[in-house]
Amino acid sequence: MKKPRVFISYSNQDRDWALAFAQSLKEFGAEVWFDQWKIPAGQAWPAVLEKGLRESDVIAILINQGDLLRPNVLFEVGAAVGMGKRVVPVLPKEFQFSELPYPLRVRQGLLRESPKETAKKLVEATQSQGFAEEEPKEM
Repeated sequence: MKKPRVFISYSNQDRDWALAFAQSLKEFGAEVWFDQWKIPAGQAWPAVLEKGLRESDVIAILINQGDLLRPNVLFEVGAAVGMGKRVVPVLPKEFQFSELPYPLRVRQGLLRESPKETAKKLVEATQSQGFAEEEPKEM
């Protein structure tokens, strides 16, 4: 079975959780694109970021209330949707799904549990359902 290639989008306030999530994804057999591992110091990040998005099958967007509309999230979601990637919002338990922008609201997300448990669920979902996704139609 093909290993899922997972791109992780996160904010600085989620850095520690994101790192543990990335390590757990690797333990469960995923190939992981994580900025701390893929962007060397001093390198301009836009081209590297776009390459990471293109080469990934699944884009895991770590959501928190404070940075939902930060420009990087919107860029990464827009690029991933445009490329036909599977986008998976990873949400804190208390988060209101209705507050998500439409492209995230119409996708099944995962509740943020421990990094290991969340990584396990993401890998299991990609292995059982494949990677590509049809773009949902707005009603």
